[in-house]
Amino acid sequence: MWWKMRDLTVAAVVALLAAGILVVNGDTDPNDAAALRVMFQSLNSPGQLSKWTANGGDPCGESWKGITCSGSRVTEIKISGLQLTGSLGYQLTSLTAVTIFDISNNNLGNQIPYQLPPNVQQLNLAGNGFSGGIPYSISQMASLKYLNLGHNQLQGQLGDMFGQLSSLSTLDLSFNALTGDLPESLSSLSSMNNMYLQSNQFTGTIDVLATLPLENLNIASNHFSGWIPDQLKNINLQKDGNSFNSGPAPPPPPGTPPSSKANRNHKSGGSGNQSDKGDSGGGSKKSGIGAGGVAGIVISILVVGAVVTFFIVKKRSRRSSTDIEKLDDNQPFAPLASHEVQEMKSTQPSSTVNTIMHEPPASINLRPPPQKSFDEDDFSRKPIVTKKVPKAPINAISYSIADLQMATDSFSIETLIGEGSIGRVFRAQFDDGKVLAVKKINSSSLSSHLSEDFMDIVSDISQLRHPNVTELVGYCSEHGQNLLVYEFHKNGSLHDLLHLSDEYSKPLTWNTRVKIALGTARALEYLHEVCSPSVVHKNFKSANILLDTELNPHLSDCGLASFVSDADQALNHNAGSGYSAPEVAMSGQYTIKSDVYSFGVVMLELLSGRTPFDSSRPRTEQSLVRWATPQLHDIDALSKMVDPALKGLYPVKSLSRFADVIALCVQPEPEFRPPMSEVVQALVRLVQRANMSKRTFGNEQGAASKQTDNPEMTDDHLA
Repeated sequence: MWWKMRDLTVAAVVALLAAGILVVNGDTDPNDAAALRVMFQSLNSPGQLSKWTANGGDPCGESWKGITCSGSRVTEIKISGLQLTGSLGYQLTSLTAVTIFDISNNNLGNQIPYQLPPNVQQLNLAGNGFSGGIPYSISQMASLKYLNLGHNQLQGQLGDMFGQLSSLSTLDLSFNALTGDLPESLSSLSSMNNMYLQSNQFTGTIDVLATLPLENLNIASNHFSGWIPDQLKNINLQKDGNSFNSGPAPPPPPGTPPSSKANRNHKSGGSGNQSDKGDSGGGSKKSGIGAGGVAGIVISILVVGAVVTFFIVKKRSRRSSTDIEKLDDNQPFAPLASHEVQEMKSTQPSSTVNTIMHEPPASINLRPPPQKSFDEDDFSRKPIVTKKVPKAPINAISYSIADLQMATDSFSIETLIGEGSIGRVFRAQFDDGKVLAVKKINSSSLSSHLSEDFMDIVSDISQLRHPNVTELVGYCSEHGQNLLVYEFHKNGSLHDLLHLSDEYSKPLTWNTRVKIALGTARALEYLHEVCSPSVVHKNFKSANILLDTELNPHLSDCGLASFVSDADQALNHNAGSGYSAPEVAMSGQYTIKSDVYSFGVVMLELLSGRTPFDSSRPRTEQSLVRWATPQLHDIDALSKMVDPALKGLYPVKSLSRFADVIALCVQPEPEFRPPMSEVVQALVRLVQRANMSKRTFGNEQGAASKQTDNPEMTDDHLA
């Protein structure tokens, strides 16, 4: 009997060991598992994702729906067509082994997050209702082979972001609202076989696509013009609904090499035929030969004369060193010193140096050499034109491009912390340990005259000094690059804390929310009523409210609306995000009253925990203002609107007064909205009635912890 027990024991041990081995093999990389848990919560914990959980769980070992693993790493995420809502979370960059990421045909809305799996080969975000632009992070995905962003609501110009995507073979941007000309970097897509750009609002020509190895190209229903390149006429091309010229293409510019040897032979043959026809009679033949000889002599004389004239003029144009020293200082391009010439020899191609030094090229060209301007792309040259002196002193530090490149690891994707319509923001770590935020202004966002006035704009921004306005620490303007350096706030934006927090983050307490509202109100009051002339923010939203370690608010992007060549048009995407006042959507005009409206929307975010526009909700609840406004004066309905994260820990009277301020700010008629000074006074009275001393209100973390620890808190404590 004992041997049977022994066999059973051995079998049990073997089974346990086998199970243990399976568990070990099934264990998911901790970073991958954490990212999926955050993603699950951000997607509103949908039941469609079977076996997924926001707490614990083993994605690989438990075979979570749509997840494929190799060893302990997650390699594929395929959750298409599941009617998912919410957002994708903020830890997707840690999914470094994911090669296929398919979340197409869901209802995620808002903007595409810039944090995406960095090494993905197939990225499918189609059919989600995404708005805004295409995130810069996609331009860094060197392994990308398939990119589908079709059937969304993407807007704005297509950035010059394809230079590193040489492996990309399929690109689908169809059925969006993208505008502008096609960027030059599209010509770098050396593996591109299938491109779908139909049903957008693209303009200009399609010449940048001529050299691509395309098999299928759909550009229908756009605003393209010009001529279709010959190289694209023998592929599967769909082009209806554009304004292409059906006539013959114009001749190439003077000096352009002939397109093919066959064309040259054809012309030669043509002249030969004419010559043959001239041989029909003896007299004609003699006359033809004589005419040809005369023509040859005349041409030879003209060429020799032109060459002689060229060298005579060139010799006269040379000046002695003393003559050069006497040149007027106001000349457009000052002469280069010898050390500058030597430096340019080491950094420029020889042909360029020859042109600058006026040395004759190897072969004579009778056309004058083109004048190359010192534009923003000439990074290797020293600026020649003197910079415009700002109209007022700049209260900020001047940084060099080299300084900022060192601090941001050459503006790497790892240091990217934000992206907006004006530019991208990078975290900068300096040698002295100081951490700052660097905003790199998009060159496409600047009109030519504003680019010239950059120093004046920096001067104006540097004068803004308020405890609740993000301080401009420095700036950089070199080689056509314009950058602004700001103080860095560790706790990120109000938007992220309200809408992207995970299960480990403490929710904002009621006291903290009131403090944030009051601080940002004071910032707008300063811009509108203290600054002269008034500063209209034009892009006020929770993503531009940054929070320091004590959760004090700091309003960012103040004074930056003037950077945009047509601010009303460039910022018009806010009209669909729920922040813009009704008159902005109708006229495109921003005023201090439209800022007041946007402030009221942010107060609604603080009260409800909802985003201003959420396409995942029922139609009557998608617009936060439309849904909330009728309920702001109904105390019972108001209590149902409050952010569930507060768990009922708020005073009813304080909540009601907070709602009264919101109702004033979001009125549809701008003339009825109060000035920000009145909003500040109303919020101050709310705080005073709450019997919170200035010291307690300033130390909100202590107040927040006391509030959280006291579930019996009533109106007597905070009303």
